[in-house]
Amino acid sequence: MQISQAESAVMEVLWQRQPLSAEDVVAALAGSRQWQEATVKTLLNRLLKKGAIAARKAGRRYLYSPVLRREDWVLDESQGLLQRLFDGRVAPLVAHFSRHRKLGRKDIAELRRLLEELDDERR
Repeated sequence: MQISQAESAVMEVLWQRQPLSAEDVVAALAGSRQWQEATVKTLLNRLLKKGAIAARKAGRRYLYSPVLRREDWVLDESQGLLQRLFDGRVAPLVAHFSRHRKLGRKDIAELRRLLEELDDERR
């Protein structure tokens, strides 16, 4: 499922709290985006058509909840990125960030820990 950057901002709000009305989504995004309610409703309708969210009527308004799980979306997006840019391989991605000094000490320590865990699991 393809979700645009703008749609993903709406999804992040719904993944954090749900169900929400369009007005609640506008309020939650107010700090980071200056979108009008009509813009948010357009994005909600796109997400509904894609099946990423569901809506139920509550009085005179609709409440929206995610159908698409964040974990599933992140997995799909990350696999797509790896495939498009690094032929599906993780090592060239890490090397790229390393060469461009985008890995801090904390990142390197976490990568070492993850590699040790993977190594332990395979023994």
